[in-house]
Amino acid sequence: MAEPLRLYGLNALVTSAANGIGEAVARTLVKHGATVLAVDGLNSGVEQHFSSVRGINGLAAELRDAGRIPALIEAAVEQLGTIDIVINEFPLQPETPIGEPGPALDQLLETRAELIMTMCRGVLPYLKKSPAGRIVNVGFLRNIFSANGADACAQAETDLAGITRALAAETGSFGITANYVQPGAIMTAASREVFRKDKTLRDYCISSSAAKRLGEPVDVAKVVLFLTSDDAVFVSGTGIAVDGGRIDA
Repeated sequence: MAEPLRLYGLNALVTSAANGIGEAVARTLVKHGATVLAVDGLNSGVEQHFSSVRGINGLAAELRDAGRIPALIEAAVEQLGTIDIVINEFPLQPETPIGEPGPALDQLLETRAELIMTMCRGVLPYLKKSPAGRIVNVGFLRNIFSANGADACAQAETDLAGITRALAAETGSFGITANYVQPGAIMTAASREVFRKDKTLRDYCISSSAAKRLGEPVDVAKVVLFLTSDDAVFVSGTGIAVDGGRIDA
């Protein structure tokens, strides 16, 4: 007997979905029965990218400006009818990897927090009506930070954990769960370009993982699937690291 579709009848909004983790998440969720709206930047080609994929529609939108999020949600509801699942990953990539905590990291975290909270509060009326409201926030990839950026990386995860716990507390009474996934070094188009310029950082990421390899977007997508399914119905306000196991390099 075939395994029942874990997300049958649910509608998912996935951001940064033209490639990398977002694309893997969109394809994984639709494989398990969800209808997916895959959103990415205005010049991402996301609409054409998914034009032949059944169950996934692409939508080009501005993802770096919180002021544009309400219009994005309106467009999503127009296409999906409602929203049950929201996956928050925003395209915030510094020009060069961040080392120590400081103003550059503070600005990045402030922007991410504003985008996440604007998105979540905008979709909350729809999640409240859902039989399975789910929020999953995706943390920054390890390539955003330099080899000596462990403290900055830890601060970014702590910040995301705090945002997620606040969302869980705010939404839990409505049967909604809010969790986060913290990727390690995942091989995406963006990280590939960073590692091309800085092979030392690539080697550091490999040596500091117990798995001794870089991760793949699908490694993260499988964890997101768990958090959006009924298997995680009593899991909220917490995070899962997808990094192959962290060790001292």
